[in-house]
Amino acid sequence: MPPLFFKLMTKEKPFYYGGQAVMGGVMIRGRTSTAIAVRKPDGSIHISSRPLSTLFKGKWRELLFIRGIIVLIETIALGTGALMYSAQITTEDEKEKITPAMIWGSVILGILLAVVLFFVLPLLAVRVFDALISSAFLSNIIEGLIRIVFFVLYLAIIGRMAEIKEIFAYHGAEHMSVNAYEAGVPLRIVSVKNYSTAHTRCGTSFLLVVLVISIVVFALLGRPPLWISIISRILLIPVIAAISYEIIRFEAAHSRNKLVYLLLIPGLWLQSMTTRKPEDSQVEVAIASLSKALEDDGLKPLPQTSDGTL
Repeated sequence: MPPLFFKLMTKEKPFYYGGQAVMGGVMIRGRTSTAIAVRKPDGSIHISSRPLSTLFKGKWRELLFIRGIIVLIETIALGTGALMYSAQITTEDEKEKITPAMIWGSVILGILLAVVLFFVLPLLAVRVFDALISSAFLSNIIEGLIRIVFFVLYLAIIGRMAEIKEIFAYHGAEHMSVNAYEAGVPLRIVSVKNYSTAHTRCGTSFLLVVLVISIVVFALLGRPPLWISIISRILLIPVIAAISYEIIRFEAAHSRNKLVYLLLIPGLWLQSMTTRKPEDSQVEVAIASLSKALEDDGLKPLPQTSDGTL
């Protein structure tokens, strides 16, 4: 593809660090690598990093709308890899190992569950009462609202599980460390712990935008036969994700604008369900992961021992 096309469709912007919580730790995605820090059973922190694939750091990664689809693939691929790795570290002293097959099985099952729960079931629910609904537009609005209610209830239910509570705490620690770094303060526990567990670029906010944008996209399709509607809900997920990614990037870049901030409030509120106030030990792990990603990018280094632990 001509270089001019990429120049027209991309714009140089500052790099934003971000990541996700994993089992017993945090993964941070840098410019050149993904860094993972995990609390081992003996209490030490294991730190490692892996170079990013060309797909995840090439020109396509900055192409408008295309980058949203790539980020969706990247999130699943890197997230699954990070979960596999962290599972091996956190269970190294236990008799029962968590195998890659178990992780991939859980991820595939999770994706299928998400598609059925948040896209297919709301459609089936609203179609039961379609004869009573005056228009296709209203039908799609009701379906979208049901989808959002399902999502909030899902977060409320899983948030009661002990294992998920720990992951949500690491999620909060990840946000705090990134917030502190972006504010330009030293990455120390005493300073990082003063920052919010919410972040404008959080995946939770992204998912909420996806649910809202899906209402608009599906409303444009009208009310076709049920089988076409089900297929469209599945096939249009990448398109909706691409649009939503551009919106969340715009909102994050202009969060100081009062009108834009109002649009961010629902997502920030929803993050209160997927993050928890972490302990100092969890903040320490998040700092280790972010510091390693920065070190790999030639920025602020993190002192380590020869075996990759603090």
